[in-house]
Amino acid sequence: MLRYIYGKDLARFPTLRHSMFKHRAEQFARRLNWDVTVTGTGEERDEYDAMNPLYVIWQRPDGSHGGSMRFLPTLGPTMVSDHFSHLTGGVRIESPLIWECTRFCLAPDAGRQVSAALVLGAGEIMAQFHLSHFVGVFDQRMERIYRMLKVAPDVVGGAGEGGARISVGLWEMKPDAWAPVLRRVGVSRATSRQWFAASFARGRTRQLQRA
Repeated sequence: MLRYIYGKDLARFPTLRHSMFKHRAEQFARRLNWDVTVTGTGEERDEYDAMNPLYVIWQRPDGSHGGSMRFLPTLGPTMVSDHFSHLTGGVRIESPLIWECTRFCLAPDAGRQVSAALVLGAGEIMAQFHLSHFVGVFDQRMERIYRMLKVAPDVVGGAGEGGARISVGLWEMKPDAWAPVLRRVGVSRATSRQWFAASFARGRTRQLQRA
């Protein structure tokens, strides 16, 4: 199932939290060889994890992490503006209707439906928070996944060639994307909405607040 959890609430889910950051280390540091920080407990974290982001996490039946993404509003610090502004010509992408999406991560043994589930979660965030777009950095390996799920981004800018190319893109959840994504996850839109509602059952859904 999908869970939507603010950073300040991750401590309530220790198994989910540790396995998510551990899988991020396995994916970004070990497999992709990115220049990221891995803690002594084997977790990958950065400064944006301390800004109370909203995480979308696929939780497996044993309570552990199957896949996740991280979201922050663009009116504050973002990875795109702080580290990849050269890809946007120095233009800061800032709007109350645009959030940044980063750290798309899959558990090493994630099933085929998990990527689609994360896209579904992003779509629910966009719908429920009345957003127009997400912005984020992506590499060539992700392009096939986006095209398959009918959520290919509009490219703002990029650099590099072939497998080393990275780009900044803007995503939206167009109406024709919902049906194929739901089919791949194997759930109805009603179930997707229930997952979202259950995550915010402790209080009224609100705009993302920074810690």
